[in-house]
Amino acid sequence: MALLHNYAYSLTLSRATVTARALTFTFSSRSIVSAASPSPVTAPPPPAAASPARKNPLAESRVLLGMSEPDLQQLAIDFGQQGYRGKQLHHLLYKRKVKEIEEFTHLPQSFRNELQEAGWKVGRSPVHQMVTATDGTIKLLLKLEDNRLVETVGIPVDDGKGSVRLTACVSSQVGCPLRCTFCATGKGGFYRNLKSHEIVEQVLAIENIFKQRVTNVVFMGMGEPMLNLKSVIDAHRCLNKDIEIGQRMITISTVGVPNTIKRLASYKLQSTLAVSLHAPNQKLREKIVPSAKAYPLEALLKDCRDYFLETSRRVSFEYTLLAGVNDSVDNAIELAELLHKWGRGHHMRAFAATLEARKITTSIRQTRGLDASAACGQLRNEFQKMPLATETDIVVEQSKDVVLAC
Repeated sequence: MALLHNYAYSLTLSRATVTARALTFTFSSRSIVSAASPSPVTAPPPPAAASPARKNPLAESRVLLGMSEPDLQQLAIDFGQQGYRGKQLHHLLYKRKVKEIEEFTHLPQSFRNELQEAGWKVGRSPVHQMVTATDGTIKLLLKLEDNRLVETVGIPVDDGKGSVRLTACVSSQVGCPLRCTFCATGKGGFYRNLKSHEIVEQVLAIENIFKQRVTNVVFMGMGEPMLNLKSVIDAHRCLNKDIEIGQRMITISTVGVPNTIKRLASYKLQSTLAVSLHAPNQKLREKIVPSAKAYPLEALLKDCRDYFLETSRRVSFEYTLLAGVNDSVDNAIELAELLHKWGRGHHMRAFAATLEARKITTSIRQTRGLDASAACGQLRNEFQKMPLATETDIVVEQSKDVVLAC
């Protein structure tokens, strides 16, 4: 534990990111009536099974998005084409961001037809809803192949030098089973993990809307990335190698899932791990983050320390300030002690001041996109409690004289 004492800390309240050689803290400020009675840590029941007569599009689709250039070259060869056709596919997918195979006009019509006949598709989803905040933040709802809705957010920041940094906040699941007391995503229920291409397409959708490249990606949208680690790692590879976003510009966030931080460390990524802490002690954390009952704070912080030692990459801790719950001066003192051990309101300023008094550099970062329901799960919950009905669903339900509700 004493190993981390030698590292300088800097803390930003997100309204806060705390930056350190080993540790970074991020805080956000929200008002909440009470977090004393969290929802039980039981995943909601799965959605009703589809009728046996209906085909599952997710099980049958063959998707180009997410494939590497060597894989696309091999695919072209398998179809009797020259390998360079795979390079063209790669350019069409990731540079030109073409959404339909019919629009691959650089390819022979016969090749396009063969791809479609074999069941291949690009793997892009339509935008179901878009909300723009006054600060320029844009939240999108994408309508997936099974009519589920998933959120992604584009956050532009002017660097003051004439250029704009564009961050994409991406989701990893449709909903979330962990049900943190302050998070709208958990209250909307959990349905399924996203496939890797469904993560990648969120970044491309943001680029299409803003008409510029995404410079940073944070896995801080809907869902718990560590519960969908395979798809997250596959998407990370594509974002880095194919879309060419630097690994150090990518952050993977987690509330903490036992045994997964070590697995993530084994990939030796150069990206930042961000851990949603939200409390300076185990008792309070269990009230805010019910899943913490299965992952004691000391064990979580030990895994974070081991991650840093194995990867030499800093760990960022996120801390959402909940009015009257975890934002007292005493909470700040306890957090400062925890930090040392392991290496916009007045309450926020007092919180920051207490940390600074204990030699932890702190700055307050402004919340973005409030009027666009930009916090995780808010916009989706306005539009979807159940999957969006298809035309077939409507015919079936109306035949039973059932009133449909979306």
